[in-house]
Amino acid sequence: MKPVIFIPCDAAALAVGADRVASSIAETLAARRLDAEIVRNGSRGLHWLEPMVEVRTDHGRVAYGPVKPSDVKSLFDAGFLEGAEHPLFLGKTRDLPFLKKQTRLTFARCGVTDPLSVSDYRRYKGLRGLENAIAMQGAEIVQVVTDSGLRGRGGAGFPTGIKWETVRKAAGAQKYVVCNADEGDSGTFADRMIMEGDPFVLIEGMAIAGLATGATRGYIYTRSEYPHAIATMRKAIEVARGEGILGPSVLGSGQAFDMEMRVGAGAYVCGEETSMLNSLEGKRGVVRAKPPVPALEGLFGCPTVVNNVLSLASIPLILDRGADYYRDFGIGKSRGTMPIQLAGNIKHGGLFETSFGITLNELIYDIGGGTASGRPVKAVQVGGPLGAYFPTSHFDIPFDYEAFTANNGLIGHAGIVVFDDTADMMKQARFAFEFCALESCGKCTPCRIGAVRGAEVIDRIASGASVSEQTTLLDDLCNTMRLGSLCALGGFTPYPVSSALSHFPEDFGPRPQSQTQPAEAAE
Repeated sequence: MKPVIFIPCDAAALAVGADRVASSIAETLAARRLDAEIVRNGSRGLHWLEPMVEVRTDHGRVAYGPVKPSDVKSLFDAGFLEGAEHPLFLGKTRDLPFLKKQTRLTFARCGVTDPLSVSDYRRYKGLRGLENAIAMQGAEIVQVVTDSGLRGRGGAGFPTGIKWETVRKAAGAQKYVVCNADEGDSGTFADRMIMEGDPFVLIEGMAIAGLATGATRGYIYTRSEYPHAIATMRKAIEVARGEGILGPSVLGSGQAFDMEMRVGAGAYVCGEETSMLNSLEGKRGVVRAKPPVPALEGLFGCPTVVNNVLSLASIPLILDRGADYYRDFGIGKSRGTMPIQLAGNIKHGGLFETSFGITLNELIYDIGGGTASGRPVKAVQVGGPLGAYFPTSHFDIPFDYEAFTANNGLIGHAGIVVFDDTADMMKQARFAFEFCALESCGKCTPCRIGAVRGAEVIDRIASGASVSEQTTLLDDLCNTMRLGSLCALGGFTPYPVSSALSHFPEDFGPRPQSQTQPAEAAE
């Protein structure tokens, strides 16, 4: 059997030299006249080991990493094409503890297959969900999704089936499916990994959504900061169209669905669905007042399904294995799995997909290995820059929508950013206001003005001016933003501020101005 060498083309691996490693391996194969195939796969999500090179041997796939171009000669000398021992040898890929502890449903193929090979996709159970959907009525498809318990993986956790049913029943000559791939939260990269490592699962999920709701046109909206994802998705769409997966007759069904990529300029507020729809229409990315909801009047005023990448990428498995199979994972009203992204000051950062119910303790210490700095963990921020900060005393909270809500937090896109004991939580609270002020679309006063005033209040606390009064004012301002903002940007900014103030009050007090304000403002 000819050896197959897998070298990731995921952006995380490219950032640490995967292309140089691939070139070095190709040159060495040619120079030594060795016959082996190189496949540029997606990432498995073990980011501290990237570039992680795998070799398919008679005994299965084995991994080496992190590999540098200077390591290639010694790898070949050791016999890595046969899976031989080497200082970078990690063992069988499937037995790596970080992977073995996971329940990979959405990411089952990511890092395993050639992202642009339909035959590879089919070999690993791809398109079976779409084939099942073709034989069903729209109402039946929606019922399966509803019964699965799938909720939106982009932040709000709204039941996907209810949204689809609203669009299905809505009157409209034209309906759309829009994938919100504007992944702008700090510490999140799951959407990008799917688009770069398993693009056909997203295409398949969107096609199923179209069949279910009567939509014939789809758009993926992402940001210009994702050039590799954009290029991969565009190629995958062309391949899918050529294979009859997209077009006037999806897999020969007689039902039409086609799609394309659209790229935004990177405004954070365009992660909010109505701002994104405005941007898609060529307008300024500002929030729309609701009602009407996009399911009734969305893109170009037509009924529109708006889901994020992870929601849509979960659909093919549900239609393949059934609602009961998916619903058996998770706890309470949080069903299925969640691809959790571990980032920040953490030893083993990467993507870890598991059932709902795991605790932060398990994620940070057992899976992530604690901080990269070796210092004690002080806090984690869950849900992006608008997520709450949790102290270690709250690490026993199960990863579950209702549990996080009950503790004044949010799961969001499931990004977890770790901070050690050197973090200044008052400075982090100020950053939340500063971020909101910078990214606000400006449409509503609580967000546009409140964020600026919030940073000023924290500066007054830092200067020692009436700390008690300013802290009360800060709390009142957070309530105003939470209750009065038009969208989650202003409405969720209080989460990091209030949680930092509540859990780390000792950090809120006088200190030199240079410690709280940006360097340019302090000069």
